[in-house]
Amino acid sequence: MRNPINSSKAPAAIGPYSHGFKCDSLVFTSGQLGLDAATGKLAGPSVEEQANAAFKNLIAVLEEGGSSLEKVIKVTVYLKNMGDFAAVNKIYGTYFTGNYPARTCIEIARLPMDALIEIEAIGYAD
Repeated sequence: MRNPINSSKAPAAIGPYSHGFKCDSLVFTSGQLGLDAATGKLAGPSVEEQANAAFKNLIAVLEEGGSSLEKVIKVTVYLKNMGDFAAVNKIYGTYFTGNYPARTCIEIARLPMDALIEIEAIGYAD
């Protein structure tokens, strides 16, 4: 069974897509930008501000689907500038501790709204 996920705690989607999808016991999130959930605007000009906001949005979507960061098995991080890798890695390490999920980090030419970071994840739900 598959069910769309839309969280009132995450910014509204900026296109025709769901925040995520739950399929059986897996939760697939759409990429989460570093947007402020209340305003729908970028959380700030720095990659640190945007990364923290992206994680908050990711958590909201995972929880709406019955998952959590502790249940994430795969993460993909998209960066506008790979020079931000160390700063993002430091923040990433505050959200994921212990049994780290598999991860891919990709530099991309441009993200929606000229964001600096986008994060998507796959988690499981009990």
